[in-house]
Amino acid sequence: MEISTRYNPNEIEKINLKKWLESSVFSSRKESSKKPYSIVIPPPNITGILHMGHALNNTLQDVLIRYKRMQGFESLWMPGTDHAGIATQNVVERSLAKEGLTKEDIGRDEFIKRLWSWRDKYGSTIIDQLKKIGASCDWKRLRFTMDKPYSQAVKKVFLRLFNDGLIYRGNYIINWCPRCRTALSDEEAAHKETEGWLYYIRYPVESVQPGKEHITVATTRPETMLGDTAIAINPKDKRYQWLKKSKVILPIVGRRLTVIKDEAVDPDFGTGVVKVTPSHDPVDFGLGKKHSLDFINIMNEDATLNKNTPEEFQGIDRFEARAMLVEQLKTKKLIEKKEPYRLGAGHCYRCNTIIEPRVSLQWFVKMKPLASPAIEAVEKGKIKFYPQRWKKVYLNWMNNIQDWCVSRQIWWGHQIPVWYCKDCYDLQSETNPIQKRKGVIAAEEKPKKCPNCKSTNIKQDEDVLDTWFSSWLWPFATFGWPFVNVEDRGGKVEDRKIKEEEEFRYFYPTNTLVTASEILFFWVARMIMASLKFTGSIPFSDVLIHGTVRDDKGIKMSKSLGNTIDPLEIVGKYGADSLRFSLMFLAASGSDIQLSTEKFLMGRNFCNKIWNAYRFIASKIEINKINIDNLNYLPEDESDQWIKEQLNQAASDCSAALEKYRMDEAIKRAYDFFWHSFCDWYLEISKDNFSSTKAKNSLFIFLESIKLLHPFIPFITEEIFNLIKKNPSLKLDGFLAEARWPNTKKSKINSKNLSLFKELLKSVDEIRDLRGVLALGQEKIDLEITTEEKLKVFWQKHHKWFIRLTNSNSIDFTGKPAKIFIQNKYWAINLKIKAADLDKFKNNLEKKINNLNSLIKKSEGKLKNKKFIQSAPPQIIEKEKLKLRDFSQKSARLKSLKKIID
Repeated sequence: MEISTRYNPNEIEKINLKKWLESSVFSSRKESSKKPYSIVIPPPNITGILHMGHALNNTLQDVLIRYKRMQGFESLWMPGTDHAGIATQNVVERSLAKEGLTKEDIGRDEFIKRLWSWRDKYGSTIIDQLKKIGASCDWKRLRFTMDKPYSQAVKKVFLRLFNDGLIYRGNYIINWCPRCRTALSDEEAAHKETEGWLYYIRYPVESVQPGKEHITVATTRPETMLGDTAIAINPKDKRYQWLKKSKVILPIVGRRLTVIKDEAVDPDFGTGVVKVTPSHDPVDFGLGKKHSLDFINIMNEDATLNKNTPEEFQGIDRFEARAMLVEQLKTKKLIEKKEPYRLGAGHCYRCNTIIEPRVSLQWFVKMKPLASPAIEAVEKGKIKFYPQRWKKVYLNWMNNIQDWCVSRQIWWGHQIPVWYCKDCYDLQSETNPIQKRKGVIAAEEKPKKCPNCKSTNIKQDEDVLDTWFSSWLWPFATFGWPFVNVEDRGGKVEDRKIKEEEEFRYFYPTNTLVTASEILFFWVARMIMASLKFTGSIPFSDVLIHGTVRDDKGIKMSKSLGNTIDPLEIVGKYGADSLRFSLMFLAASGSDIQLSTEKFLMGRNFCNKIWNAYRFIASKIEINKINIDNLNYLPEDESDQWIKEQLNQAASDCSAALEKYRMDEAIKRAYDFFWHSFCDWYLEISKDNFSSTKAKNSLFIFLESIKLLHPFIPFITEEIFNLIKKNPSLKLDGFLAEARWPNTKKSKINSKNLSLFKELLKSVDEIRDLRGVLALGQEKIDLEITTEEKLKVFWQKHHKWFIRLTNSNSIDFTGKPAKIFIQNKYWAINLKIKAADLDKFKNNLEKKINNLNSLIKKSEGKLKNKKFIQSAPPQIIEKEKLKLRDFSQKSARLKSLKKIID
């Protein structure tokens, strides 16, 4: 059989991907004879291009789904994409700008047509890229968060919340992105530390007390003072009690400001007096409501100052206005001082623009009633986090949850299913709950007329729902919930409805969610709340949170920093399996991964090792003209018993690691078994006697090995399986992807002989170690062995490969060796070293012992240093202790060896 001398991943991966996709191997359905296992993919944005975070996340999922499929579970990995409201709209707006147009120029309907066209053309890019890295989703089920059936689910959920009184609308302070021109939730406007200034500004006072002509107010955002409507002090702060009989004047504007007292004021911040800008600060918004202050909005949607400010500031960007204002205050000698100040400013999660707190008419969801059952589900262990530390993070956020602003001022997304009668509803009237107002109609489809006044002059709310409002339904809406209007998905409506409901009950709740920590609050927590509210069940039982991908210096990979590694470039250069292997090898549970291009060589080298191992076995079979008519495992000698035991243990260890979501431990164990136990030992030992039985056993172990490796490196293992099944006598068919996972049960073995064999392997290692210590290089040596007469038969059976693997000339079975270098309860071994070489070896050992003693002394000194013990992190101290232990053990070993030579 012709086998390429070199493994060509690009060619092989394309061929096998095509075969998989053309088959039904990744398809899933309700199967009463099988247990279900299901995962829903975190839907990538349709604007997405595969990055290393995607590669890590989806490889983790694929390992799990392939493993469970091979275990016999009916395994479903539900794929799909997210419409990504803000991101997609930004992309299409940039495309329009190249034509010299804005979305307003072409209107909403035409703009949405362009968005759909863009989605149809580019929206599947990341799906195709996921396929290239081997993602074994049930691609026939591909979902999209704006498909008609999914949109139906979004409307149902909104209306249910609306009717339950959990949705409200009003003017509240929100996070506003001036670049994207939309509201953002708190989670979408994460605070980042920035360097700024704390300005101390003098506000004139109309005071009854002489010498009290002004007060000093500290602020980091001077431009917002143009919207001030009050000054606040803490009621317990005795320094400023005189202010209650005074009037404070707003500089530049000349507006009189109310003086209020409130315990929310921190007397230790700045001077203890704070400005109150109800329309542009979350705390001030609360003070404004509490003390019935005026609300003055001073900014346009693009964060330029509006008509509520002095004329010279109107139309000026907020930061330019800040500089202008500070200069004017300096001219009027109203700046007392400024100090450097680190402040946390919210940034848009999409464009990184500093957000502007702004009072705006928005839609909100009351979250506390939804949070309670979701907290209980985690506290009672119905949902578990891996690593467990994320449970505390989740509960902390859930116990302090705030209402969710769900409306967005963009055009791409699920338009809010609420209509207003223009003849009987005042859009600005917010005195009653939205549900009780006349002329408000919440419905799935546009009503024909107003139920109140019968007018047909009806207009839909222009806002769309937050992208995450559709994403939080993902675990159940992807299955067709709420199982209405299923015509879009083909087949007879009633039959389709029944099938979807049955599959939903079979696969849901799903088993595992694999995600990144960044969307724990955006998505994971909200999915738990939505699932419990709308299905009465948890969405998944396990949440696996993986680490962040960083460069080799530990810095998070980012396009702006230029430190990213393109996974598709790695695939093109080394193959998808190399990418997957290296990511899994480095993906310690929950820990961040530090990557460099060189680390993918590890995966490439392992794939080459597998390929060459198979070529060796196949060539031996061909050269020796061995007929492989079956793969029944028949142990011929102790090496066969040993490798079978090693295989069973490796399979057991891999299974245990995968069940605990420790993919790195699983792949390391499979790697160690294949490279060391199978290739370095078993195949090397077999070279001297590659009999027909040995050939079958080698092929059997190899086949079971690639089953173990398949979830991690599916392409090369599938390709070799294709080569093996070309032998018609073996009666192998189908795909390796659906083969049975290796048996983990222990085999019946001769424990006495196996113990002897293990000691034999240990003796090989010890001799190799001695050769290294004595710097023998490739010089061949003679061995003297003392053992019981009855064990000489055992030795004779194995001596040929033992001599080869220890690079020895011969073995002399003697009564009593002159020296004993190696000894166990079965035999003693002497390395016959020439007398002329002894002095050289002694001097070499002396140097090594002295060097180790220096290292021991240095390490002991460090551990006795109180300053080091007090200041060093615990892991550094523990690392130093391990180094000292290692140095001491090596020193003792060399001293013992020197005594033998002496």
